[in-house]
Amino acid sequence: MRDQLARMILTKVAGPDPQAERARVHQTPGPRWFAPGSPIQRVHGDASMFAGGLRALLLQSMHPLAMAAVSAHSGYRGDPWGRLQRTSYFLAITTYGAVPDAEAAIARVRAVHERVRGANYRASDPHLLKWVHVAEVDSFLTAHQTYGANPLDAADQDRYVEQTAFVAGKLGVIDPPTTVAELRRTLADYQPELRGTTEARQAARFILVHPPVPWAARPAYGVLTATAVGLLPWWVRLPLRLPYLPLTEQTVVRAAGDGLTRTIRWALTSPTLGETAVKT
Repeated sequence: MRDQLARMILTKVAGPDPQAERARVHQTPGPRWFAPGSPIQRVHGDASMFAGGLRALLLQSMHPLAMAAVSAHSGYRGDPWGRLQRTSYFLAITTYGAVPDAEAAIARVRAVHERVRGANYRASDPHLLKWVHVAEVDSFLTAHQTYGANPLDAADQDRYVEQTAFVAGKLGVIDPPTTVAELRRTLADYQPELRGTTEARQAARFILVHPPVPWAARPAYGVLTATAVGLLPWWVRLPLRLPYLPLTEQTVVRAAGDGLTRTIRWALTSPTLGETAVKT
C-alpha cells in the first residue's frame, strides 16, 4: 500500500517513469550548486512542498500581469499535470542536479520566457520574475516551517533565501532578496500592485474546486487545498474570495494538514523506493 501510494503521487509529480527522472537528477555525475543537507535541499526535499506549491500558485495569481501571462500561455487548464511535472523537474534539477543539467534547464526556461509576451507584459520582465520568485520562496518556506519534518532555525532560513536567490539571479531576477527580512519587505513592496482579478479567481476555483483529480483522491486533495489556503495571509484570501476561519484553521485544518503531510512523507520514504523519493 505504501509503495502504491508513493507511485501514484510520483507519477503525477514526475511523470510515468519517476525512478528514471530521479536517477537523471541524482545519479548524473558532476558538481552540484548546493551541498547535501543544505537548507535549500532540506526545504525542497520535504513533503511540505505539496502545500507550499499550491500556496505559491494562489499567491502568484494575485499579480494581474503575471496572471495574464499564465492565463494566456501556460495551458494550466489543458495540461495541469504536465505543467506540474515541468516545474517539479526544474526545482529538482536546480536543487540537486549536476551543474550542466541545471544550467541547461535554466536556459530552456529563459528561452520560453522570451517568447511569452502580451500587450502589457513580458514573462522575461525582471519585475514580474521577482514577484514569481518571492511568492514561491515565501510559500515554500512558510509551508516548511509549519509542516516540515525539521523546520529551519533563523540562520538557515536566511541561508535558504540566499540559496534560492542564486538560482533566481540566473533566471534573470535582479537583486533578489537574500534574507527573510528582505523577503518580507519585497512582498510588502508588491502589495499595492496586487488584486483579485477575474482570471485569478477562476484559477483559484480550478485549483481548489474543479481539479483534474480522481474522485477517490478528492478527500485527501481537499485536505491539501485547505492546508494551502490556511497558510495564506488574509489580504490574499479576501480578493480571491477564499475563506478565512482562524480558529478552525488553527485546530482542525492544522491537524489534518499535519496528518496528510506525514502520510505523504511516509509514502515517499518507502525503503523500496530508495532515499526520499519526494526529491524527484
